[in-house]
Amino acid sequence: MTTTITPAPALTGVTAAVRTALRTARDWDTAYRRVADAVRPVLPGPEILTPEQRLGSPDGPTGHLLHAEPDGSFSVTAVIWRPGQTTPIHDHITWCVVGVLQGVEHEELYDQDLVRIGESDNLPGEVNGFAPPGDIHLIRNTGAETAISLHVYGTDLSRVGSSARRYYESARGTR
Repeated sequence: MTTTITPAPALTGVTAAVRTALRTARDWDTAYRRVADAVRPVLPGPEILTPEQRLGSPDGPTGHLLHAEPDGSFSVTAVIWRPGQTTPIHDHITWCVVGVLQGVEHEELYDQDLVRIGESDNLPGEVNGFAPPGDIHLIRNTGAETAISLHVYGTDLSRVGSSARRYYESARGTR
């Protein structure tokens, strides 16, 4: 994952909305729901990234750290997915909110036994989130164009390095 800091003005609406939402959040479930509701109306477009950042990498999904809150309460990252790129099945160390800026992100959800329990195609403008436990999933760009998403995590990724808690080898089945 590439770390690049974007100038603060490009994210002012997002970071202000997240700060406001977190003021009254008492747990992770409440945090991601309030942050998703707050970010939805201020979700930026893909132009928040430079043309070079929007290219992504042929090696896999590429992340750009755009903001890390000084108190460590949240980070904002943009992830670029070229067509066909996917993550392994994984879960997270904290809550997360994802807003799709461009393209289609296909998400598959799994239970603790790695049985697929759902899936969705997330389109531009859609904002969703989750909190552990119950956050085992994979993301894949199933579209023909590059997909870009904005991720807000409930931790400082510049300190912890990754939002993933663990990766799983494979799913055992589908439902």
